[in-house]
Amino acid sequence: MKKNTLGLAVALAGSCVFSVAHAEDISKAFTDGKVLGDFRLRYEQNDTNNNLKTADALTLRSRLGFETAPVAGVNFLIEGSNTSAVIDDYAPENVAYNIIADPTDTTLNRIQLAYNQDGISAVIGRQRIIFDNARMVGNVGWRQQEQTYDAVKLGYKNANLNVQYAFANQVHDPAFHSIESANHLLNVNYTGLGFGAITGYAYLLDNKEAAATAQAKNNTFGARLAGKQALDGLDLIYSAEAATQSTDDYSALYLAGEGGVVVSGMTAAIGIESLGSDDKKYGFQTPLATKHAFNGWADKFLTTPNNGLNDVYVKVGGKVANVNLLAFYHDYSAAKGSVDYGSETNLLASYDFAKYYSVGAKYATYSKGDAGTDTDKIWAWIEAKF
Repeated sequence: MKKNTLGLAVALAGSCVFSVAHAEDISKAFTDGKVLGDFRLRYEQNDTNNNLKTADALTLRSRLGFETAPVAGVNFLIEGSNTSAVIDDYAPENVAYNIIADPTDTTLNRIQLAYNQDGISAVIGRQRIIFDNARMVGNVGWRQQEQTYDAVKLGYKNANLNVQYAFANQVHDPAFHSIESANHLLNVNYTGLGFGAITGYAYLLDNKEAAATAQAKNNTFGARLAGKQALDGLDLIYSAEAATQSTDDYSALYLAGEGGVVVSGMTAAIGIESLGSDDKKYGFQTPLATKHAFNGWADKFLTTPNNGLNDVYVKVGGKVANVNLLAFYHDYSAAKGSVDYGSETNLLASYDFAKYYSVGAKYATYSKGDAGTDTDKIWAWIEAKF
């Protein structure tokens, strides 16, 4: 949907729906609706060993919106978002510094009309879309401005089956860019098996503004298994995923697996993620993913190298004295060839309090191998969400 027609389309659809409802029901939709608020003040530093200055940013993300209560299964949501900088010693605000991917601007974050009743759902408008663990399709929620989609999303859900399909013709990324596209997104999840949930997916992407690049079009088909089993006072956790991706000129495989245990609320796991390569000419890409959550928080591999990427990692996490703790160690190498891409350590601590509030801090340190640039990043934040 074009930017200048999206709001009109949603408003017209909403007026058609609410015109057939009683005035009393419409009034109740607004009086029983809820205000949406999300305010996050965050400090971030990017110290990369290059010719640019160490970047420092203190930014405030402010989201404010309203969602009506359902009328015959239908509700309306509108939400705006602003990112402001108190300290702006970072690119893109100042090109002399290293990058921190939180530019300042104001935007209409979401405007959507939704239906959800008897297992049938539909959403039209600018919306948040997250499938599975957001490895292939997500909202990039870590950045101050999230990624949203101008889309029609349809769904069917029962006790064991969840089928979702979306067609998105515009992607609004965290840099406040609006990208014309023709993306078909299908995700089918089944939980009726005793050993885990199985997901199959097909993501057919067409970026209309990148026609000259290898990533303009790619078709990804894959399957994922994730499960947990109780065993002698602990839980075994496991997941496995495989996907194939093709463009007009290249193809590549994706493989991932993780296994671990949960004991007294603490999780320890080891895993591997392999984003494959087509003869060192193209690496498996995930252009709609929440990439920050994968391959290290230093964000060194937001674009997969042409010779692919193997990420072998260990993670430990849990809650101690109501503080959420998480630690990762990553070892990186090429999926095709013998290039050492270095290693990385990630540490996180966060704490939720007084129902609506949270504070946190995290740290990433990346050490280069045969390729790369040594990088240290730190974050500290406070957030209020209601």
